[in-house]
Amino acid sequence: MATFLYKLGRFSFRRRRLVALLWVALLATVGIGAASADTTGNNSFSIPGTEAQKAFDQLDERFPALHADGAQANIVFRAPDGQRITAADNKAVVEEAVAELGRGNEQVASVADPFKANAVSEDGTTAYITATYSVQFNELSDTSKDTLDRVLEQGRDAGLTVEAGGTALAEVPETGSAEIIGLAISALVLVITFGSMVAAGLPLLTAIIGVGIGVGSIMALTEVLDLSSTTPTLASMIGLAVGIDYALFIVSRYRGELAEGREPQEAAGRAVGTAGSAVVFAGLTVVIALVGLSVVNIPMLTKMGFAAAGTVAISVVIALTLIPALLGFAGRRVLSGMTRKGTGPAGKPNMGTRWAHFVMRRPVMVLLTAVVALGVIAVPAASLKLGLPDDGTQPTSTTQRRAYDMLAEKFGPGVNGPLLVTVDVADGGNARTEAAQVSRTITGLSNVAAVTPATYDEAGTTAILAVVPDTGPDSTRTEDLLADIRDRTGDNVMVTGATAMKVDVSQKLNDALAPYLGLVVGLAFLLLMLVFRSVLVPLKAALGFLLSVLAALGAVVAVFQWGWLAGLLGVEETSPIMSMMPIFMVGVVFGLAMDYEVFLVTRMREAYVHGESPTQAIVTGFQHGARVVTAAALIMISVFAGFIGSSESMVKMIGFGLAVAVLFDAFIVRMTIVPAVLTLLGHRAWWLPKWLDKALPDVDVEGEQLTKQLSESPQDGHGPDEKRELTRV
Repeated sequence: MATFLYKLGRFSFRRRRLVALLWVALLATVGIGAASADTTGNNSFSIPGTEAQKAFDQLDERFPALHADGAQANIVFRAPDGQRITAADNKAVVEEAVAELGRGNEQVASVADPFKANAVSEDGTTAYITATYSVQFNELSDTSKDTLDRVLEQGRDAGLTVEAGGTALAEVPETGSAEIIGLAISALVLVITFGSMVAAGLPLLTAIIGVGIGVGSIMALTEVLDLSSTTPTLASMIGLAVGIDYALFIVSRYRGELAEGREPQEAAGRAVGTAGSAVVFAGLTVVIALVGLSVVNIPMLTKMGFAAAGTVAISVVIALTLIPALLGFAGRRVLSGMTRKGTGPAGKPNMGTRWAHFVMRRPVMVLLTAVVALGVIAVPAASLKLGLPDDGTQPTSTTQRRAYDMLAEKFGPGVNGPLLVTVDVADGGNARTEAAQVSRTITGLSNVAAVTPATYDEAGTTAILAVVPDTGPDSTRTEDLLADIRDRTGDNVMVTGATAMKVDVSQKLNDALAPYLGLVVGLAFLLLMLVFRSVLVPLKAALGFLLSVLAALGAVVAVFQWGWLAGLLGVEETSPIMSMMPIFMVGVVFGLAMDYEVFLVTRMREAYVHGESPTQAIVTGFQHGARVVTAAALIMISVFAGFIGSSESMVKMIGFGLAVAVLFDAFIVRMTIVPAVLTLLGHRAWWLPKWLDKALPDVDVEGEQLTKQLSESPQDGHGPDEKRELTRV
């Protein structure tokens, strides 16, 4: 592989104008496609194989007028103190709102008049309108949104307290500022790392091009592949971080080759041949982790994983081709001014070398301290409670949260998360008789506030009952009620609704976590055995990952569920952790953790293969890799941390979780635990059974064969055309 990549790097350097033109043309083509495509996206959340999804699909099929998959708005009206909402003037305002919502708007499927739908509180002070739309929230027209706003304003102008919640008020996260913040910090880190504006600009430029192509492709294919509107957010988050890191690694190696006196084209070839091999395998681990999300069998998660994996793959190819092409334009200007003038420090141990010596002098103490520290941070993860975001997790300053609280106060907390029970007699039986029996059974259960009268489909074979619990959607008592209904009713009865979906998706994700871990860690373990020709190094890498991901989950629970440092991070409301967060973090963090493992340990392996002792190889790896890994980690942390400022709680949580996971993994696991463990293992770290050594293909990641070939060939090795190109650098 190293030989092929060496040739690819030299070709890209030599034919830099062609390579750069092809990438720019691809970016322009994708941009045009994205601009002309329908990027609305499909935000329906399905969990195949669960009872809640089966019941939901049944509702969609047999009660099409309900538009179960459409957006819904609950507009809550409260009369002024001392008045009743049923008073003539106040009632007239609410009824006008009912008429206004449904007037001349094809997207409105139904509007429930609270005075006819029993949606007035017992004390007569509060009522709510339920408006159902035939489209999802991101497809609502400006007319629909303007009407909602107008209804709220008119009610408030009339002296009523009016708030609105529901999925109709959801918004696609806007994260443009997050990328800008991340890029700004990344630029600063790169300038400090390289001491050259040219060298700092190359990773940023290529990362932006890679993310532009990746996200542009996603947007262009949104309608074709039925993607959600949040898919580009994950792709841009991951793509930007790895794109900068991969380019950084190759540019850094190129600078090292130049410093050793090689000509620019040869330096580019060697940089891509050696560092590029590490980039390929690091990228493969990320792709495996993201594509592996498909084992969970949640379509939205699968598509997000594939889309992000595609963006990572583009970042890898760009690092291997566009970076050497741009290095052809930059030449020696990627070096700092002092290095080009020959006035830079020589022979002085850098910070990486000093840190490696510190760890190697006291490996047991350092190892125990690091493991205990991560273990303590991971403790809150034992209290992890999963859920799905709803209006109850919104900040108290939002109208959605105020509407949620008003409903809970006047109608009971269960009204915010009713359970929808379907009774199916398509295979025989009387729907009305069975629905009545199911209603009596449920009414007799504990924690039931109300059971609404049954509604029947046109064929009379399916009935729907809404069950309102005494407790809120996130209460364990509500979950117990769901389990009781499923246990006490027949096989022809199913339960769905937001609360049932939350419980089922949490269970599905919990069940999928172990197989997913086995698949991803197993494949990556084999991949790392190919890279390092070792059994213990990949095993150490996997165990270190488990430590960092558990600590990251502990930090997420402490902030978002317990409320520690919540004000500092802009978390206005504590809530259960998003159900997808653990498995999502496992996937993404595993891929990113292996990036640093490959970047750092590959250089150690290279030194060991070329004859250095195990301890000296550790020092060499840190001497050449610590600065780059540190910069790469800081860049990735800054990119992810930029998303903490998002208004969307899910994006904020993901950004924080990934940022702290990279912090723990890069600086505690890879930079501290790894050298301590390798010091204790010595030669045993690189042990591989002979039979396995023969069975595994030699991919030459450390470039041993490449180095041998180059040492046997003439030092110049350039044809006449290549020499003419070099004279222009």
